[in-house]
Amino acid sequence: MQRLFNPYTGADLGDPLRAGFRFILWLADLHDNLLHGKTGLRWNAAGAIFTILLCLTGAVIWWPGIRSWRSSLTVSWKENRKGLNWALHSALGFWSLTFIVMWGISGLYLSIPESFNAAVDFLEPVQESSKTTRLGDQVLFWLSRLHFGRFAGLPVEIIWTIFGLMPAVLFVTGTLMWWKRVLRPWMRRRLVNNVEAQSADTSIHA
Repeated sequence: MQRLFNPYTGADLGDPLRAGFRFILWLADLHDNLLHGKTGLRWNAAGAIFTILLCLTGAVIWWPGIRSWRSSLTVSWKENRKGLNWALHSALGFWSLTFIVMWGISGLYLSIPESFNAAVDFLEPVQESSKTTRLGDQVLFWLSRLHFGRFAGLPVEIIWTIFGLMPAVLFVTGTLMWWKRVLRPWMRRRLVNNVEAQSADTSIHA
């Protein structure tokens, strides 16, 4: 237990870590380790791989063809109300694709840095006589900086914050599309099949 004390009176001044600071530490642990230490890091690595695959497959599915690809970059709020969710998902997915792929790759590095370091050591063996930084080390250094947006000051941090919200928006719009295209039709078919089966049973017993 850690407490703060007045050095002159010995009065107990309370917890040295304020509630807000402890909450930030909890958020950092949730983001980095999913609150499960090294096991959480491995889960994050798997999530990063799935995120990269999701972006690549999403880019393939998004491609509307040479003639109409430009129309998928914007959202028409008035002309396309029925397909607004799809248009929003499509446009936001395109403009945030680079950021999300970057976060997936850099997040994978931060989850399993030893694997990346081993790859750099294999490709560029350490030379004690060399005074220059290896290219691989520079790439890993920038992966870390890019992940957190810790360069070029506040403007970059604001941009990173805005695009950092995009995965949550894409999750919501993607879930709505999955509900409309997959889950709801499946539930309707299942309901119809159950009704038909009950009708058939009634006819047999009658």
